[in-house]
This record gives sequence, C-alpha cells and structure tokens, in this order.
Amino acid sequence: MEIVSSRLSPALEKIFQLSGLNRNGMNTKPMEEKALDVYDVIRSIRDPEKPNTLEELEVVTEKCVEIQELNEDEFLIIIRFSPTVPHCSLATLIGLCIQVKLQRCLPFKHKLEIYISEGTHSTEEDINKQINDKERIAAAMENPNLREIVEQCVAEPDD
Repeated sequence: MEIVSSRLSPALEKIFQLSGLNRNGMNTKPMEEKALDVYDVIRSIRDPEKPNTLEELEVVTEKCVEIQELNEDEFLIIIRFSPTVPHCSLATLIGLCIQVKLQRCLPFKHKLEIYISEGTHSTEEDINKQINDKERIAAAMENPNLREIVEQCVAEPDD
C-alpha cells in the first residue's frame, strides 16, 4: 500500500490538496486555506469586456471569499465581488462566470452563494437574486451565445 500511495499522480495530489483531505480521507485544511484555494480558482476569470482578469481589476480579492463548514464533508462558500462601476451592465454575467467556474473546479462538496458587495452596484439586490437562482443559471447556460462568452471568460490562460 505504501508503494501505491507514494506514487500518486500529480493530478491526484492536486485533488487531495484542493479538497483539503489527506490520503486517509481526513479533513486537514483550515478554512483560511480553503478560502485561498477558492480564490485561486476565481482570480483568473477574465472580464467579459476587458482583457484583464477579475483579480487584476480588483473585482475579486482574497478577502471576498468566506468559507463555512456545514458539516463534516460539506462547505458553504460565500463570494462577495465588486463590479468596477456602480452601473456595470455585466455584473450578472460576472456572477455567472464565478458560479460556473467554481461548480466545475472545486473537488469538495459545497453550497455556493455569490453576492455583489454591498453598496458597489445600483441594482445589487436584483442581481444577487439572479446569480443565486439555479433555474436562471441553467437557462442562461442553455443560450449558446451566452455560454460561449462564459466559456471564454472561465478558460484557463493555457487553454
């Protein structure tokens, strides 16, 4: 068994690292480290209008990610992002990109809540409802034009 576990592939090691589990399935990662892992996933999302990432535009920061343990193997992830301007017309699309990228990339069981930071957008309440509505997210991703934009935004730089 020792020989097998010492020869884990780099991909499997990365899954263990991101999930916060050790090889025995025990949770070993503090919430702060999980929050940084989540931030690492979303910081490279590209802005729909500009050639910059959300990190470069300070739409997301390390402080915008909060993790709460719901039970032994499930976590609540809360993201609060700040659009670049209070009337940003693409805030909902940015929220959708964050939602899609985290759903695809996180190896641990989670619930996700995404919000616009309080006071940073003129219609934040309406947008917060939209980006946390699973039916609206599913409907948006069925639209081929919208799906293509999301795919471009969430693609990793080496893709």
